[in-house]
Amino acid sequence: MSPKKILVCGGAGFIGSHLVERLIAEGHEVDVVDNLSTGSLANLADARSTTGRLKIQNIAIESPEFAELVSLRRPEVMVNLAVFSPSQLHTNGALISMQSTVAVLEAARLAGVSKVITAMPGSVIYGEVASRDLPIKEGHLNNPRTTEEVLGRAAAELHTVYRERHGVEFTVLAMGNVYGPRQRAEDGVVAAFVDALSHGSAPIVHGNGKQTRDFVYIDDVIDALARSLDRAGGLVINVGTGVATSIADLWAVMAGAAAPVPRTSASRPNDIARIALSPVRARIQLGWSPFTTLEKGLATLR
Repeated sequence: MSPKKILVCGGAGFIGSHLVERLIAEGHEVDVVDNLSTGSLANLADARSTTGRLKIQNIAIESPEFAELVSLRRPEVMVNLAVFSPSQLHTNGALISMQSTVAVLEAARLAGVSKVITAMPGSVIYGEVASRDLPIKEGHLNNPRTTEEVLGRAAAELHTVYRERHGVEFTVLAMGNVYGPRQRAEDGVVAAFVDALSHGSAPIVHGNGKQTRDFVYIDDVIDALARSLDRAGGLVINVGTGVATSIADLWAVMAGAAAPVPRTSASRPNDIARIALSPVRARIQLGWSPFTTLEKGLATLR
């Protein structure tokens, strides 16, 4: 792929910083927009030290300055990693995420941006599904149970409106439970377990531990994002392994037989019982398949 001008919203965060490193390595010119509420400039230390093709803007996506920046910088592609993050999976956070989604798409329209790539948790698009429907395919729709799911699905569908009415191409990536280096303990169960093991303490498990998740390693996710720059236009694409792993089994794999027994607490409100995402469409449209097993991915965190 020829070098492009790419703007990454949330580029100082866990996923964003890894993506920025990949884009810089591939020769792209990158602008990062991040209000640093959950991201950190330390995540971008390597990228900042190796190139002059990186600019960082500490502004909020919802601010008027964001649209001005996009019009000034004229990126060819915008990647939105700043919506429906783990810290935003509540009503107020979902409302802000919806507002940010509109802001990104509207800025893209005004500036003539060719494509917007938005990454969202698969859980807010699909919600709770029956076991027989796993792994979930992109065409599966059920009745949303929560405000977050209503807003998540609306945000995904809004991309189609901007494509059909304004010519802004898009790819929406429905993500599994992403894990890997730089993830904050409060943003993922794998990171929380790593933190507990580093302190020799028992982690807290919400609910009975039988709930399942689709754990996908950060390198695999970054590969899917990079492939989306010029592929899969107009589509929702799952980024997952198709494998459901229970929280209890995850702890057993990470901690071993001698590990402390997790402490339990009440299930979190609206927590889903099960999810696994079919990677078939990603294989067809992106030429992507997950390549890191859970065991190999976890080994990088020890």
